[in-house]
Order: sequence, then C-alpha cells, then structure tokens
Amino acid sequence: MEPMLPEEAATSNLEDSVATLITEGNRLAGRVHPILQQSIGTLVRSMNCYYSNLIEDHNTHPLQIEKALANDFSADPKQRDLQKEALAHIHVQQLIDEGKDPHIWPATGEYARWLHREFCSRLPADMLWVESKATGEKSPVIPGEVRSTWVRVGAHVPPPPEDIYRFLVRFDRAYGAPPLSKLRQIQSVGAVHHRFLWIHPFVDGNGRVARLMSHSLLKRLKIGTSLWSVARGLARNVDKYKELLAVADRVRQGDRDGRGNLTQQGLIAFSQFFLDTAIDQIRFMENLLDPDELLRRIEIHIEEEVRAKRLPKGSFMVLREAAIAGEVERGRVPMLTGYEDRAARMVTAALIDKGMLTSTSHRAPLRLAFPTEVAERWLPQLYPSGISQ
Repeated sequence: MEPMLPEEAATSNLEDSVATLITEGNRLAGRVHPILQQSIGTLVRSMNCYYSNLIEDHNTHPLQIEKALANDFSADPKQRDLQKEALAHIHVQQLIDEGKDPHIWPATGEYARWLHREFCSRLPADMLWVESKATGEKSPVIPGEVRSTWVRVGAHVPPPPEDIYRFLVRFDRAYGAPPLSKLRQIQSVGAVHHRFLWIHPFVDGNGRVARLMSHSLLKRLKIGTSLWSVARGLARNVDKYKELLAVADRVRQGDRDGRGNLTQQGLIAFSQFFLDTAIDQIRFMENLLDPDELLRRIEIHIEEEVRAKRLPKGSFMVLREAAIAGEVERGRVPMLTGYEDRAARMVTAALIDKGMLTSTSHRAPLRLAFPTEVAERWLPQLYPSGISQ
C-alpha cells in the first residue's frame, strides 16, 4: 500500500490547504463562547451521525435520532435498530469530543479496534451480521476483532485476513508515532483515511470507523472541534468521495506516478479533496454561527412563536443572553424579561419545554439548546432542506 505519504516535492497545493485549514479552524473556534460550543457540539454530533449513516445508506431522520436520545424508540423494528445505531455513533463521538477516548494516537490499529469495539458493542444483534453479495454467506461482526474472511469493496480486493496485522503494523509505523512535522501530519489526514479503508480490517463498519478516526485525528491536531464535521461534506459530495477513494486504490500509473505500488497522484487527489472538504465545512459553520446572524434568525423565529402565542413575550431576551454569555443565571430572567418572578418562571418553563433552553438541575444556569424542530430556522442548511421538519 505504498506510498503512505505523498512525496514532499508534490505537495505544494496540500501545504496551501493545510495553512488555510489551520487559520480558519482556529478562527471558528475563537468566535463561539466555550459554553455555547458544548450546546452546538451536541447538535453537531447528531448531525454527524445523520450524515455518516447516510453514507452507509442508512437514512435515519434527525427527529428519530433526537427521540432516541430521549429514550423514545420506534415500534418499527428496522427504525428502532437505526435509532440504536445512531446512539452508538453519538456515544463514541461524545467520548472523543470530551477527551474520554484512549490516550493513544488515533491513526493506529489499536485505536481503530477501540472505535470498532465501542461502536459495534452497542449495535442491535441484527446489525452484527454481514451477508456476502457474491455467495449469500453470512459472517458475524465481532466488536473490535479484525475479519477472518476475504472481502471485496467495489473493484478493490483488500488484503487477505492472514495479512491484515502485517498491514496494520505498517499503518502504525507510518502514522501512529511518525517523526513528522505538524504540517505533514495534517497533510496525511486524507492518506490515513484512505489507507485504513484500503486495508479494510473489519468485516463491517470500516467506513464509520475511518470517519470517527479522522474526526479524532483532526481534534488531536488541534484543528477539529465539536463545532463542525467533515462527514457532512463527505455525505453531500458522496459520489466524488467514493470515486476518489477508488482512484486512490489504483496501482501506480507509470514512472511519473511516485515510487510505490499504488498511485501517488490518486493519493494526492484524495488528500486534497479531504482537506478542501474540511475547509468548506469550517467556512459553512463559521457563516452559520456568525453571532449577529444567529441572533437575527433566532429573533425572527421567536417573534413568530410569540405572535402565534406558542411562547410568551420576553423569550428572545433570555435566549439572546444565553447565546452571548453562554448561560443565564435563573435570577436574571426577571430583569431580562421585565416580569415579576412568577411570570419570569413561566418564560423559563416555556423555553425549557420547547427544548430551546436546557439545564442540569432546577437551580443550575440555563443554556441555549438546539432541538431538531428549530434547527432549520436557527441554523439553516445544516440538514437537507425540510429534513428537520
């Protein structure tokens, strides 16, 4: 599977993209209050789960994901299984976002096995079997264990099961603790993603593990945050994503295509696409989370809700304070709304009931929340048009 990294002489465009990624990633992280980042991160995890499922042709509606988080499962067995799959993904990403994942480098076979084990051990039993399209034979998916059978992914035939550990050892040596500069580490994120999928170590779940690994790797490199997700960009351009993965699977295309067995140009093309997709998603979220525009969208929506008598007057001022300050002390609500204590408590109760505010206890400060029903109004285009309704 050489080359593991593009030759440095051929990476000038990648270097430019890395510089842009670092600059814009840091700028986005600095624009959002740390407490508000946590609330947005909760929504982004659900969004990331939705898009990662979509890449796997598992279409789980955002409202169904939100219901699953509230322990409200569908009576339909297939829908219920998809909800449980969503919860498994969110669980693993939350561990990553909160720094509760293993203290080992994400681009390693050991970390991949942890991801696979954490995710698959929470799947329904029916989802832990894979049927071969060619033979109809069913193989069990054992959480955290590499496959013991041959597989085929499109035109690509990954290494035989007896060679998987040998390839993972090479993977670890190339990416796990490399003597690379940060620039080269960031350049390699796309290569890590592709080469892991090329090895295809598990009988199923490799795509999901690869995307979670990329999320964790970007976070460890202090570029990724809980505010954005590369999975959204990959899902919205899924045909190109899969096409460039397949291109990078090809053998070397002549003497000018690197010195390894696989195509260097294909690896560079996928790495460029991956970095460009990350930059695009950072820019998308930066525009979406612009403080003035976010408050304007919330205000317009809340005014409509007040006119329709679905929310009491004064609601926006409480939400505005939560957005700007990160949280609102309950004792400030009367001052913000201009109401006496009892009426102010009614405003608080209404906003909590709508899911627009959240709190860890009856006395704890109030924080802004982003329920699925308002996501399209407050953060338009986060999901495909109309999906959150």
